[in-house]
Amino acid sequence: MSAQENKHRILILGASGFIGNAIYKELCAYFKTFGTYRTAKREFEKNQHFFQYDVEEDDVFEILEIVKPTIIISALRGDFNAQVIAHKHIVQYLQLPTSCKLLFLSSANVFDSYSKYPSYETDKTLSDSVYGHFKIKIENMLLRLPKRQIVIIRLPMVFGNQSPRITEMKEFIKNKEAIEVFPNLIMNIATDGKLTQQIHYIINRNKSGVFHIGSTDLVHHDEYITEIIDTLGFKNVLFKNVYTTNDDRYLAVLPKYNLLPKHLQFTSKDFIIEIAV
Repeated sequence: MSAQENKHRILILGASGFIGNAIYKELCAYFKTFGTYRTAKREFEKNQHFFQYDVEEDDVFEILEIVKPTIIISALRGDFNAQVIAHKHIVQYLQLPTSCKLLFLSSANVFDSYSKYPSYETDKTLSDSVYGHFKIKIENMLLRLPKRQIVIIRLPMVFGNQSPRITEMKEFIKNKEAIEVFPNLIMNIATDGKLTQQIHYIINRNKSGVFHIGSTDLVHHDEYITEIIDTLGFKNVLFKNVYTTNDDRYLAVLPKYNLLPKHLQFTSKDFIIEIAV
């Protein structure tokens, strides 16, 4: 078998979304990479490696049987119940005698009940939010599988030059609307650029288990958003302070056990430098 044939077949569920598409662009030059999209766009329709897939309408099993992936990356968005069912089907596929692994993009929100400290990989999950509950439900499903078959990647807020967060901020500024900031929220951040490199590394090194991927430092949400807006050169921007609690609360995921190499670690300042260029 040639090295080319020996390469992974990767299926990215949600490859038309911001994060999924960034992962696709990072991996497609190195692996046989396939993706799903929900709504038709010419670039996806023309690409033979893209399949139309609606998590609420379609059965993921059909695409799995066509692609026969060795790695599935789940960056799905959409109806939570439909996603839970889709992941049940993925789990069934992983239990077949195939050597397939799943990388599931989870969230810092699986810890949003614990607000006093940052969270580490082996901390117990507990959430007050519907979103956090939904991510925990899928995580628990996956944690019953053999460890070598799963990677759970917990992400804090994800930023990027073209990210929905930055795009939305620019829209608000253009429309002279106030941007919501959370003065008591202490967090770390992820960026699309670093996340895709980190996923590439996890695949290359055949890593498994739970990864906390985010900046090594912590920032206050309101200060960080203000710094981004200043760096982008906007003036006289309206802010709306949202206080969910009187005390500082943490929504940060830090690694203690599954540490990535130095060149894949970054700080929140790195993103500010990136957008300043």
